[in-house]
Amino acid sequence: FNSLNHDMTVTEFKFIWYMEYSHRMWGRIVGLAYILPAAYFWRKGWLSSRMKVCVLALCGLVCFQGLLGWYMVKSGLEEKPDSYDIPRVSQYRLAAHLGSALVLYSASLWTGLRLLLPCHKLPETRQLLRLRQCAHCTTALIFLTALSGAFVAGLDAGLVYNSFPKMGERWIPDDLLALSPVLRNIFENPTTVQFDHRILGITSVTAVIALYLFSRKIPLPHRTRMAVTSLLVVACMQ
Repeated sequence: FNSLNHDMTVTEFKFIWYMEYSHRMWGRIVGLAYILPAAYFWRKGWLSSRMKVCVLALCGLVCFQGLLGWYMVKSGLEEKPDSYDIPRVSQYRLAAHLGSALVLYSASLWTGLRLLLPCHKLPETRQLLRLRQCAHCTTALIFLTALSGAFVAGLDAGLVYNSFPKMGERWIPDDLLALSPVLRNIFENPTTVQFDHRILGITSVTAVIALYLFSRKIPLPHRTRMAVTSLLVVACMQ
């Protein structure tokens, strides 16, 4: 309000305040949904030694996620007397907050599915091993693409160029390496951040399509085939 939004009304402030408040309350509810049942199951002796390790890790991730959220928001409230830009949180902390959330969600889903669905015992053929390696590489690529999206959001890099597939009139923008040293451009130059996110997005979709086509050549259980097909559909929608 003091630096930029001088004409903000109380009603407009309440809107963003309740957005933040709801997000925090939801995060605390998620934490309770993890920790309270975990403590109950632990006390009842229903958890194996392996599950106790998983539960501790997941509960630790929940607490770490909340701490990262506080640390991220704190960066947006710090006074920057030399900056007249739009107040925003650190793109590094935003990426860390999103990344930890994705890890927490994936670990929770993996643990739940492992308990609910029996594992398929398939022969370890060379094709199956290659498919598993491709799936892991695709997962890492999608995770990296999502993190690059956090940098886009943190720097408002989506506002720099709004044309596709070219960026403006060029395939490769002139200001791609405007900052020095060169490595800073990857994380702090909005043009480079948007360019990298586009390339990673296209590469991720290509990898998903390749994974799907490769899986069609291998005899797989119905559940696995449905998973690969769902991945392709969601990637195209995204």
